[in-house]
Amino acid sequence: MDTSATHFNEATVKEGSAPLTGRHGLGQEIPGFRGARPTVPLETLFREIQEAADLPLRQARTLPAEAYTSTEFLAWETDQVLGKGWICLAHVSQVPKPGDFLNTEALGELLIVVHGKDGEIRVLSRACPHRAMDIMPPGFGYDGHGTAEVRDGQSGCGHTRLFLCPYHHWSFELDGSLKGCPEMHQAEGFCRDEVGLRPFRCEIWHGFIFLNLSGDAGPVAAQYAELGKDIEGWDCASMKVVIAKEWDCPFNWKVLVENFMEGYHHLGAHCKTLQTFMPAKHTWTEAERAHSMRVNLPFKEGVAADPSSEFAQVPGLDPDQAGQMAVYLGEPNFMMFTGPDRAFWYRIDPITPERSRLLTVCLLNDQAIADPDYRAKLAVTEKMLVDFHLEDMEVCTAVQRGFYAKGYQRGRLSHLEMPIWLFHRYLAARMRDTWPTIDRPAAPSQR
Repeated sequence: MDTSATHFNEATVKEGSAPLTGRHGLGQEIPGFRGARPTVPLETLFREIQEAADLPLRQARTLPAEAYTSTEFLAWETDQVLGKGWICLAHVSQVPKPGDFLNTEALGELLIVVHGKDGEIRVLSRACPHRAMDIMPPGFGYDGHGTAEVRDGQSGCGHTRLFLCPYHHWSFELDGSLKGCPEMHQAEGFCRDEVGLRPFRCEIWHGFIFLNLSGDAGPVAAQYAELGKDIEGWDCASMKVVIAKEWDCPFNWKVLVENFMEGYHHLGAHCKTLQTFMPAKHTWTEAERAHSMRVNLPFKEGVAADPSSEFAQVPGLDPDQAGQMAVYLGEPNFMMFTGPDRAFWYRIDPITPERSRLLTVCLLNDQAIADPDYRAKLAVTEKMLVDFHLEDMEVCTAVQRGFYAKGYQRGRLSHLEMPIWLFHRYLAARMRDTWPTIDRPAAPSQR
């Protein structure tokens, strides 16, 4: 299946309803803006972010532009925020059987998520310990010289009995241990038991596979305990990935997180899509938490569901859950939203201050997949996902351009943008080496 980047135009929308996987993007950098802003010392930027985060919501304002353009600030985020937090890489349905694997990247690390012969799911480095070769380059090596087979037509998914480096044919077991290393018998002191693909710490939570690069984060289940209660009715562990789309994004990772979490922009960016059935003015944010947040987006009264796209409601949901969408952020960057019949997961990976890689995923349960009209409904769902995300891509790209403008001004936030304010409070807390609600009073719920 074609996973090459497509240009951001009307053709992308038309193409969006066809494949189950695909790669989309703007196909361009931000012309004339790279490096246009003067650098600001990190200490100054930290102080300004801290001052903004300590303002009450009624006085809240946006961050300095440098928080979205500074290479030094992104390096700090990568090391102290993202690298020390939990990053969701995949869902268990993408590696269901021993030998199944998924190639991916996070914060510049080349990674394999693999289901081992012993039933364990691991996250391993793809960098060969011999000469640093990516052992699973795009296309899984060259024809006739690899052991992996592409699985289910999904980008990066495969099945194998071992990993074989295409460069010198070193081979590795699915647990990362070295299996074979031709012509190394004259290397004095070489011990194959001391060589292997580096493992990274990973944990599975509600069916999602998480990575912690620093290796010292608290258990993901403990950090996301409140979030786990929010989504337990959907039984995400038993769901399956049915749509997975990759996007090349010419904007900072935080631009997407902030856009994802607030419903205020339904008024403008989504005036013909989401605003029609989830009006911005009805959205509200729950009380501040240490590691996650939740925003409720109630459905407009009297607006009936579209039978051409709706599956059977997830069993056991209460009336409040069935009468709205809800968006969640497991800090720093685990984004989910749930509807009465489905769940969505977003994964954003920063590459540079003004470039990110995004994965948008839809999950359904077995009942939905067994629907006689499954394929038709899935096509409608996919087009909807593409349509409103293209609207997000447009505004997020334009926001990034604004950060480089000499006319940039730090704006005031609406009460409907409480999630942005909470996210800024999270960043400020990490600068203090703590978490929200630990050394500051928790912000109350809007209801």
